[in-house]
Amino acid sequence: MIQIRQLKLPPGHTERELMEKAAKTLHICPEEIASFRIVRQSIDARKKPEIRLVYTVDVRVKGSEKKVLAACRKDSNVGPSDGVRYRFPEPGKEALHGRPVIVGTGPAGLFCGYLLARAGYRPLLLERGEDVESRIGRVEEFWKTGKLAPDSNVQFGEGGAGTFSDGKLNTLVKDRDGRNAEVLRIFAENGASEAICYEARPHVGTDVLARVVKSMRERILSWGGEVRFGAKVTDLLIREGRVCGVACENGEQIESGAVVLAIGHSARDTFAMLLEKGIPMEAKSFAVGFRVEHPQELINLSQYGQKAPEKLPPASYKLTARTSEGRGVYSFCMCPGGYVVNASSEPGRLAVNGMSYSGRNGKNANSAIIVSVTPEDYGADGPLSGICFQRMLEERAFRAADGMVPVQRYADYAERSGGERRARFVPEDFAPAVKGRWKPADLRRILPPPVRKAFLEGMEAFDRIIPGFADDAVCLSGVESRTSSPVRIPRDESLQSSVRGLYPCGEGAGYAGGITSAAMDGMRAAEAIASRYASRMAE
Repeated sequence: MIQIRQLKLPPGHTERELMEKAAKTLHICPEEIASFRIVRQSIDARKKPEIRLVYTVDVRVKGSEKKVLAACRKDSNVGPSDGVRYRFPEPGKEALHGRPVIVGTGPAGLFCGYLLARAGYRPLLLERGEDVESRIGRVEEFWKTGKLAPDSNVQFGEGGAGTFSDGKLNTLVKDRDGRNAEVLRIFAENGASEAICYEARPHVGTDVLARVVKSMRERILSWGGEVRFGAKVTDLLIREGRVCGVACENGEQIESGAVVLAIGHSARDTFAMLLEKGIPMEAKSFAVGFRVEHPQELINLSQYGQKAPEKLPPASYKLTARTSEGRGVYSFCMCPGGYVVNASSEPGRLAVNGMSYSGRNGKNANSAIIVSVTPEDYGADGPLSGICFQRMLEERAFRAADGMVPVQRYADYAERSGGERRARFVPEDFAPAVKGRWKPADLRRILPPPVRKAFLEGMEAFDRIIPGFADDAVCLSGVESRTSSPVRIPRDESLQSSVRGLYPCGEGAGYAGGITSAAMDGMRAAEAIASRYASRMAE
């Protein structure tokens, strides 16, 4: 297989044109190509509005590969394909007491269960919330009425918090072992577009992701696994420093010598239980801020320029800044053509997130603009001090708009006077796009003063990069407090806690920061279990 990099074509080109470009680069006729596949596709917008799609492709030729490579030896963009294929480990020899138990069916738990089930381990997945079909109805009811179901909401239920998000699948995690590519392949295998396997910024969308999650569950069941909903784990069974099972809220005890904790970043009651059981945990840094909405046309203009080709997708951005006091401010979970959503999971507390459907065809763009916070900011000590800090902010947000999502114009939040008003790019009648009840409110007392100052500095810095980013009519919604887990559960090289047989993984354990990285960490947990224990396939 031959790999070609930096193939550039205008948006709207045909597959035939891409093949012809590849053949020309290899100095062969298109008919000499036996097959080719796209490895990566990205957008080059550096010379606006002359936008180009940039490809890396793998090509199989009909003749001698060595001869073709020899003819291209002076072209640094042509060489042998070095793609890494994912390999699940061979089963270990040790017998496992019971079957693997996976607590949580977010990306980490779902992918851990998928790989173990495929390899014949017959895992049991325990989910406190509902299946994804029931969960969608429950969340839509909450958005309409404000009636919260504490165990089935945007945070809890099949698919985890990522189900009600943009479904972004890009990650900064290095993929030396092919896990990232395998995550994308499994998503595509279960109903996502094949394009996610090569797009530089792949996304699925909330509407498609729900179907993918259901398909993955059905495959787990077909391979001998089991998934139970409404099965909230309330205790760990530990004997002589080893886990020997779990206890559920209904009183059932399930024996297992391998328990995977894939609880997500919002399972605060579970973290409290783990602390009581003496499981080592530590507070970690994370970030908080607000959702910020702009017209999608403004973002398109800033990224693509005037008269950009119509076939381009809604534009996104990624912004970072360092404040005068050394705090990091950055955009997070940017949702082109998306919506702000009420992502609360506890009565009397309010948190927001962002989501897009697969078409990303909403009129607004939104992202979280967040500020890094550390345990020094939490105002308390202990492993769960970050959770206390989150709850304080969420209680303020809940009170700000009587339980509805509080929304405020940026000019009012920044307390601009008449001479400082800035209305250059965002019209005065710009309206927020929110899933859930909302109303205008005062957000200025939600963030602590040092964090609020950093947020304002960041917004002004980003306005110098994207003109209009800090316009008067830009909408803020709060509070964005669930960016990542405020807790880390330490584990060793075998991925086990100091309590042997306990495998903390994913976002909740502090080892991931998004759908793909959480899925990859769940895969690692499955590999750790499989490399030690024998499969149950023959039973």
